[in-house]
Amino acid sequence: MFSRFKKDTPTGARPAQGTTAPVSQPMDNSAFAQRAAPQPAVQQRAAEAVAADKEKKRKERLTELKVEIHKRLLEDLNLSAIESATEQSLRGEIASLANEALDDMSVALNKEDRLALNQELYDEVMGLGPLEPLLKDETINDILVNGPKRIFVERAGKLSLSDVTFRDERHLLRIIDKIVSAVGRRVDESNPYCDARLQDGSRFNCMIPPIAVDGSLVSIRKFKKDKLKIEDLVRFGAFTEEMAAYLQAAVSCRLNIIVSGGTGSGKTTTLNALSSFIDNHERVLTIEDTAELQLQQVHVGRMESRPANVEGKGAVSQRDCLRNALRMRPDRIIVGETRGEEVIDMLQAMNTGHDGSMTTIHANNPRDAISRLENMVAMAGIEMPLKAVRSQIASAVNLMVQASRLQDGTRRMTSITEITGMEGEVISMQEVFRFERLGVEPSGKIIGRFNATGIRSAFSDRFRQWGFDLPASIYEPTI
Repeated sequence: MFSRFKKDTPTGARPAQGTTAPVSQPMDNSAFAQRAAPQPAVQQRAAEAVAADKEKKRKERLTELKVEIHKRLLEDLNLSAIESATEQSLRGEIASLANEALDDMSVALNKEDRLALNQELYDEVMGLGPLEPLLKDETINDILVNGPKRIFVERAGKLSLSDVTFRDERHLLRIIDKIVSAVGRRVDESNPYCDARLQDGSRFNCMIPPIAVDGSLVSIRKFKKDKLKIEDLVRFGAFTEEMAAYLQAAVSCRLNIIVSGGTGSGKTTTLNALSSFIDNHERVLTIEDTAELQLQQVHVGRMESRPANVEGKGAVSQRDCLRNALRMRPDRIIVGETRGEEVIDMLQAMNTGHDGSMTTIHANNPRDAISRLENMVAMAGIEMPLKAVRSQIASAVNLMVQASRLQDGTRRMTSITEITGMEGEVISMQEVFRFERLGVEPSGKIIGRFNATGIRSAFSDRFRQWGFDLPASIYEPTI
């Protein structure tokens, strides 16, 4: 058959396909779908086991067919023409070539299996193979691959084993290479790990053998297509309307804010939501290792660090980006995550006219976040007395927002704490809002409430000067 997507191959030039034996019997699900007559419990379980075994064999056979037809597609498809093809025409061409291959192998499939096969072939050619349906599932937050046969997904904070698998380790490595090569990265024995992002912005991390002992490890933190706003987080129960009003005043009045929390606690989501309060007339520059922020302003400049190349050259760190950003007349600087020597430049930026800057940091509570800042300053090789470091932090940072992931998988803003200055050699802090745990339901769900501590904000005068006269009632605790 003639097609603009097929290579010009002489008649009879196709190599012999000996890897898959012809199948004379059509594959039909009708036998599996027939309901068995009522049986005793033992016979019923036996029948179910037989049906499950047949279903397993059917899936294995479909996998073998997909492998064989995929080889033929790679031989027949004109890869240069694919880039300019529409999705509809490409799907039609793949379906046509698949039908032709099935006829050559004397294999008959029912309509349902044929559609599933065509979709999987399209995902192999244009997408990420078995990962594609998981990426399209909006209920999934994280995809965790532990080798080719064990793929876990997280839904609503709970991990579960999916029925999706790769054919083998080579198949998994091919998908990994497809992802990292698309963003100019590489993974091999000399560089067995990589941090990158997918086309939709999802965060991707992988580690391959020999470092990964039982098969390649992959983690994908999915990127939300819908930008979550403060109203959404309030509706989800991440914090209250009173806390949202306070945070709106804090961001609008250009307080320097650090969002702290553990892995997967929602730090980046919180930072994205807080950024919605930034005025559209301000120039904002973002600096990240892997671009994840979804700022909703008009005047935003995004920067992303870069690792070294094969020769060990060309690396651009977050600190390099931050130093350059200071020369680009920003009103605010937002660092996706502060984790190293860039911390000293971030603190200096907050102290030198870039009020309203924000960043995230890994810490279990606000006091630990301050200690981490001190440690990172020391790691940067800056020889400063501890009191001078703490004084720098106290004058630079105004507000600490603690995000936590509870045991039941829910994410809560567990503390909002203000930094009020120095008392001797200790940084003084006061908590304004907190999450109080009251108990646990039999199902494991955490019972709790958000409450004010009764302490009035130290920035109340600043709020009023900027036009945010918050009522005193939001600081009153609920008894």
